[in-house]
Amino acid sequence: MTRILLAAIAGCCIGSGALADDLIGSWRTAPDDNGHSGLVEVGVCDSSLCGTLVEAFDASGASVASDNIGRQIIWDTLPRGDGEYRGRIYAPDRDQEYRSKLQLNGDTLVVSGCVMGGAICREGGQWTRQ
Repeated sequence: MTRILLAAIAGCCIGSGALADDLIGSWRTAPDDNGHSGLVEVGVCDSSLCGTLVEAFDASGASVASDNIGRQIIWDTLPRGDGEYRGRIYAPDRDQEYRSKLQLNGDTLVVSGCVMGGAICREGGQWTRQ
């Protein structure tokens, strides 16, 4: 019985790890309410995925200074299967945290989220792999 349980856990973790690798890398965010975008570096933090803002851009695409550079934008994110990930995400333009849904389609990541309770939801647009 113990061997079966350990094999099931190992299979789950190996499968999740393979899916998680697909999201790891650099992603250019969609423009926010102000027309600004960013470069988010996604990697593994503890037992989930996280993403840190490493560069910010104004509406013309020029690199700009931002107090949010170095801030974790994505955290507690785990694969759900079929390219879907669920976790938490921070939107700097609204200074708001959301429960996130990330849908990976090749080099495109469709981002959406809802505040706790689900009353306020937001489409975060499509991010592109860099």
